[in-house]
This record gives sequence, C-alpha cells and structure tokens, in this order.
Amino acid sequence: MSERPDFDPSTLVIHSNRSYEMQSNSILFPIHQTATYIHESVGVTKGYGYSRGANPTVNALEQAIAAIENTATALCFRSGMSAIHTLCMAILKAGDHVILSDVIYGGTMRLFHQVLGNFGIEYSYVDTSSAAPVEAAIKPNTRLIFLESPANPTLKISDIRGVSEVAHKHENILVAVDNTFLTPLLQDCLALGADVSMLSTTKYIDGHNATIGGSLATNDEKLVERLRLVRKTIGSIQTPFDSWLALQGIKTLPARLEVHCKHAKQIAAWLEAHPRVAKVNYPGLDSFPQKALAASQQSDFGGMLSFELDASTEDSLRFMNALKLCTCAESLGSVETLATNPATASHCDLTREAREALGISDRLIRLSVGLEAPKDLIADFEQAFAAVFGSKA
Repeated sequence: MSERPDFDPSTLVIHSNRSYEMQSNSILFPIHQTATYIHESVGVTKGYGYSRGANPTVNALEQAIAAIENTATALCFRSGMSAIHTLCMAILKAGDHVILSDVIYGGTMRLFHQVLGNFGIEYSYVDTSSAAPVEAAIKPNTRLIFLESPANPTLKISDIRGVSEVAHKHENILVAVDNTFLTPLLQDCLALGADVSMLSTTKYIDGHNATIGGSLATNDEKLVERLRLVRKTIGSIQTPFDSWLALQGIKTLPARLEVHCKHAKQIAAWLEAHPRVAKVNYPGLDSFPQKALAASQQSDFGGMLSFELDASTEDSLRFMNALKLCTCAESLGSVETLATNPATASHCDLTREAREALGISDRLIRLSVGLEAPKDLIADFEQAFAAVFGSKA
C-alpha cells in the first residue's frame, strides 16, 4: 500500500508501505540477489543501476521501517555500527565536535576513540539525562549530539525532548538517537524532537538472531540524499538476503514487543525481590530513579534489564555459566532470552575504573528477556542460584 492509513501498529507493520512483486503476485516480496540491472536503453533504468546504491529488496525493508518511523523513507545499512559510521561521515568533518551520552554502547565508543578521532573529530561524553549538562557542553564547533536511550547496559534514560530543544537553539546541531532498545513503536524519538532515529535492526526489528543490520530515519530530505550518497560511496548498504529476513521479522514486531515488555516486568520484579540480587536496572520498577522520565517519553518500558548479584564477580559469572534455559550470548531483542556480562563483552575495551564510573561493574549481568514463559525463566534462575550458592540461595 503506497498510502499510509491510520493503522494500529500490528496492521502497520504488515500492510503500510508494503512492496509487492507484480510479475507472479507472490505474497512475499522476493529476494533480488543481484549486483547489477539491465538498462532499458543507454542511461535508462527502472530506478536501479547497481546494488551498492540501491536494491529492490533493501528498499522494501526501508519502506517498512519508514512506516513505523513515520518518515517518507528510511535507509538500511550492513550493521547498526555501519549506520552510525555513515551518519558521521555524512555530516562531520575534521575539527567538528560531537556530544555522546556518557553511558553508551561500547562499539559506539570504539568508533569515536579508535577510528573517527584519528580524523580530527572531537567528542565528549556528557550526562544526557537532563538538558543542562548538554547545554554546558556545547561548543562553537558542535555538530552532532548522539544519544542512546535507554542506554546499554544500565538503562540510563536521556531526556530526548529537553536535549533536542537545547540543540535546536543552535543552527547547525543535529540530534540523533540510538533507539535500538525500544524501536519507534515504544519510543518515537523523532516526535520528541530528534532529527535522526537510528536502529540496530539486528535486534528487535529482526527478532530472531538471523541478520546483522542497521537503519537511519529522518524527515530531513537533504540529509537523506547526503546519507544515500555516502552509503553508495563507502558501500555500507544492507544486503538483499538480510533485508528479506528482516522484512519477515518486522511483521511480528508489535506482538513480540508486547510480550517482551510483559515478561521483562515480571522478571525484573522477581529479581528485585530475590535476597541474592543487590540491584536491578529496569525503567518500569518504582525503584528506578528515572522512571518518571522514561514514562514521559516511552509508551512501555521494554524488554531489557540489567542486575547485580550480592556476590563476588567470580560467583556472578558462575551464576551465568550455570544458566541452562537462558543463553549466554551477545546481542539482544530476540525471541530467546540472552544474558551477557558487559565487562567482558560490549564494554570490554574500557578500563575497570571507567566502567565502574558509569555504573558498569564487573559483576553486572545484562538480560534481554525473550518470549519464553516467565515461570520457566525463573526456574532457570532458581537452579542457577542453587548451583552457585546452594541452600543459602
């Protein structure tokens, strides 16, 4: 459907902006696994010339993501990091300054510290939970404020609306948000004032650990064309097959998110009540210090949480190794419940002191709550507690 009716999300992800294959009337849009396209005559194409620039299957996924972002289009990339890299290459130059959320994915930190910094791009880590520290950190050469909310792995919330209002007092500052933990269905960061929404489509969009991908969405048409040019030039476009798989995943996104949220609330409450758990980070808990801010900009609290045991790092890792139903693996947002230790995974490049300053202890466990029955997950936690702590659990 080329038009975009006022559908509920469960209908939107299936029908709005849907691309159809007209030759056979296949209900599933096909995989256009091709490098190049036949010209009808010299210089005349059907809109596609070379798959480094554009591909029909990739475009079908872009239209599906644009529908949930409520933008005219979206652009898809080979990974979430590729999306961030392309954004930076499109809008930054040597001497420009970027403000980053102080708690942010380790890969984003690595991009700036080990790659972009070598090209003369300046960056600062700032507390983005309120607008005031951001306003104080803005320099004459600031061009981008990159937020991650909720943040990986502590679930720290950025004040997207407040930061966007501060940024837009200045003529040349864009605000981008890594919205991977929630997707636009739970947090519409563009409506909150951000200029760019970024997703790692690997996570909830796909939902099945089948693909690696990323997306950018914006209402700025000039920026879209700039991103398109840079993507084509550096070759960061998503692949047709991964796009096709993500197209199948996005159709169940609203249904999956509803269950992820429901289960995460139950698991977070159970963990918080357990005597062996020292702390749970989950925006839906009354104990979460930023619950009110989260509730003001999110429609639900998501499927991600992190927690610390009242135990040593060694015993915390033994607890993770004792899990049987929960899978110890990186990534998140899939139907399976995944547990990871950020200190040895996503944030392993940071020193212990730097991690601890951000609330990322060596014993912190991040949990992506899946679609398994909560009672089965709780039983797995109970057997792991018993395996590590015995009757004292």
